[in-house]
Amino acid sequence: MTIEQLVAAELAEPVDPRATAMAATLAGRYGAAARAVLFYGSCLREANLDGLMLDFYLIVSDYQAAYGRGWLASANRLLPPNVFPFEHDGLIAKYAVLSEADFARLASSATLNVSVWARFAQPSRLAWAADAAARQSAIAAVSHAAPALLSAARPMLPAQLPLDRLWEEAFALTYAAELRAERKTRAGSVVAADPERYRRFTAPALFAGGLDHVIEDGAIRFLLPADRRAGERTWARRRREGKALTIARLAKASTTYAGGIDYLAWKINRHAGAAIEIKPWQRRWPILGAISLLPRLLMKGAVR
Repeated sequence: MTIEQLVAAELAEPVDPRATAMAATLAGRYGAAARAVLFYGSCLREANLDGLMLDFYLIVSDYQAAYGRGWLASANRLLPPNVFPFEHDGLIAKYAVLSEADFARLASSATLNVSVWARFAQPSRLAWAADAAARQSAIAAVSHAAPALLSAARPMLPAQLPLDRLWEEAFALTYAAELRAERKTRAGSVVAADPERYRRFTAPALFAGGLDHVIEDGAIRFLLPADRRAGERTWARRRREGKALTIARLAKASTTYAGGIDYLAWKINRHAGAAIEIKPWQRRWPILGAISLLPRLLMKGAVR
């Protein structure tokens, strides 16, 4: 199967009906501007969604159609995505907004930033689509994510390694390129949650990424050498830019996300096993509050 066929089949897999209803309601808020809603993240693997924070990407035709002429359209265009909270039928979620054009670009090798292609190299579901064209556009965009991940990781990988390690090391590189709350074992747990899925995706993703290889006895051998020194420079740049973008997006989210600093603390506590408590002044001044947390979190290793 091609990577497009694998992605199309995966995106079409059913999800919890409550998540589907939530996605449809979310799309309804944006009217004709809404093109697709993608459901992703750890909640895909959960049987009970109560008390969890669901993750969605809302894909829109363009930002002006989604927001009108206000500052939100400019903010989304200049520093995508915008992130908002959402509640429906007792469930809570956050959703990120991208235009179809930005989603296609950010899910591909056209951008150094790992944020979108690293996430959509992992499983996701198309919980709602406006029409067949929107569905196909989403499939096409997501189909670039896994090839982008493996192509970016290749210079940092040995010439031969087990299939599971291929994905683990690739994801580990992306987690290090953002300020992340996850434990160091997070990359391995992502792959371990569905190793057969990643084995199915390996050859099609490598082929789509133009990476010549041979797969034998559960291991992959690359046929052409890679320039590791160039790869190290590129990943150093990704880490610098990625961490700066994370801080900028957190600052922006404090203006779009009521209670955003409390969500940040919840996420860090959940993923990193920390015990962060938010003070009243940090809720009043969330940008300064979030920045004030960073030195302590970095010292404790809660974010990296």
